[in-house]
Amino acid sequence: MPTINVNRDLLFKLLDTHFTEEAFDELCFEFGIELDEVTSEKQMKAKEQGMDRSKGAAEDVIYRIEIPANRYDLLCIEGLVRALLIFLGKAQIPEYRAITPPKAQLQQLIVLPNTMQVRPYAVAAILRGIHFTQEIYDSFIDLQEKLHQNLCRKRTLVAIGAHDLDTVKGPFFYDARVPNDIKFRPLKQTKEYTATELMELYSTDDHLKPFLHIIKDSPVYPVIYDQNNVILSMPPIINGDHSKITLKTKNIFIEMTATDLYKAKLVLDTFVSMFSEYSEQKFTVESVEVTQSDTSRDLFPTLKYREETVSVDYFNKNLGISQTAQQINTLLKRMSLGSEVIDEQLLRVRIPPIRQDILHACDILEDVGIAYGYNNIEFTVPKTQTIGHQFFLNKVTDQLRYEISRCGYTEILTFSLCSRDDIGEKMRRKDSLSKAVHVANPKTFDFQVGRTSLLPGLLKTIYSNKQIPLPLKLFEISDVIFKDSNEEVGARNERYLSAIYYNKTPGFEIIHGLLDRILHVLEIPFSANKKGVGYFIRAANDPRFLSGRCAEVVVNDKVVGIMGVLHPQVITNFDLAQPCSALELSLQALITHDLNQ
Repeated sequence: MPTINVNRDLLFKLLDTHFTEEAFDELCFEFGIELDEVTSEKQMKAKEQGMDRSKGAAEDVIYRIEIPANRYDLLCIEGLVRALLIFLGKAQIPEYRAITPPKAQLQQLIVLPNTMQVRPYAVAAILRGIHFTQEIYDSFIDLQEKLHQNLCRKRTLVAIGAHDLDTVKGPFFYDARVPNDIKFRPLKQTKEYTATELMELYSTDDHLKPFLHIIKDSPVYPVIYDQNNVILSMPPIINGDHSKITLKTKNIFIEMTATDLYKAKLVLDTFVSMFSEYSEQKFTVESVEVTQSDTSRDLFPTLKYREETVSVDYFNKNLGISQTAQQINTLLKRMSLGSEVIDEQLLRVRIPPIRQDILHACDILEDVGIAYGYNNIEFTVPKTQTIGHQFFLNKVTDQLRYEISRCGYTEILTFSLCSRDDIGEKMRRKDSLSKAVHVANPKTFDFQVGRTSLLPGLLKTIYSNKQIPLPLKLFEISDVIFKDSNEEVGARNERYLSAIYYNKTPGFEIIHGLLDRILHVLEIPFSANKKGVGYFIRAANDPRFLSGRCAEVVVNDKVVGIMGVLHPQVITNFDLAQPCSALELSLQALITHDLNQ
């Protein structure tokens, strides 16, 4: 969850109320956020830089507030204060507007075709009449960084640039050039560099180094410049020093380049909405005409509102409350959602452009629950009478874990995904790959398919624990995955039990004894005549096991598992040196056939 740092005194000043720490913590809880930590600037600097707490920073109290990951509008103190004031009934819901100036004054950003090779999209907007203080300036930069880290996915999807409009002249151009053809003075530098030199310069910069890979291997680098060829930025790496914003900046040109146009629109709407509070016309943003590389023209930002019609019963039934349409209307407004009562049973909810987290009526329902107060919802007995009990397969699984542990075996838990080799070539069963569910785009060789057996995981665990004294007795009870065209999703899970005995001698009799114990506690009798009710074992051929040292487990005339001494090739494939015996049962098949008798 993202955490923002706010100065306590500034926060209380903006909220026009002084809270005790306990009272503010309670307010955060009611609003659905959390006061995570109370610290100071000195303590924070000490943690970040390892410096002496008595030096450097001020003693101002800092509140570290944890907010929901999808509430981008709360990532800065402006958005947080605005939302809390509305929640407390001290402010009205703002109306965010994008205004279009006369044609002669309309700024333009033209995207050139070369950008298709690297970052094809761009959007822009202008904030006019801003009056920066140090606190507002710091918040502006901090929100830019926080959006870069989450919604922009570390600048891979969107990169934000902010410039002093009075230092440059439109129209602006977004192009992609050969690195050596780009030369400008970047932020905080004293001389000009080519783009190639900048990549080398920032390769040791802790802040910018993580972003270099985004464009480093591209034949062309993105660049934004004005009609006088003054370079504003080389996204997504660095802005130019010429157009940097300062405390004296009044008009801000905000440009965003992107690989995802939809995300760029969301980021732009969020960013300008937060600081439009300081515009000359409050909550107003000036539009910029953007011509994309396909020659399509649009005005940004969109600041688009949308509406949802929701019934009163939907809120009351799902939250377990009893509120009228007018009461719910009041609750919605506490959460910055404009609404109006259509009739006694319907509400029209107006969702602002900063609430990208609201995708469905259930998201509106959540806000109503927060405004009402979840602690205020009365506990009631459900009208539907049901009798719940533990799923039988899980119950048996839990009981078997206890019994097998009593036999001296240690339970392990391995990954549900494995490599193709783990279940195929290493186990001498390449045919098992045809039954496996394959991952379309595996990120690593270790997670290519869903496992069809638990034995590879047991063997890999032994390899990782070879330093432990012998014998090693391990087991696992988990699901394996098989293709199944009869299932709706094309695959099914099946509960398996596998155990392994690893020592200087194979120990077939030990693993056989474990099988007898398992079936004894399941009250499945041994069938001496190998007919009718009960279990028996019979010789089998399986490439995973030694010939003549392998047996199928048969319960009620149905094969439910296999056991034996693992083939030496299997053992060496997993870089092991000692012989071992193994048992694998399908608990699902075992229990099903037991119940059918």
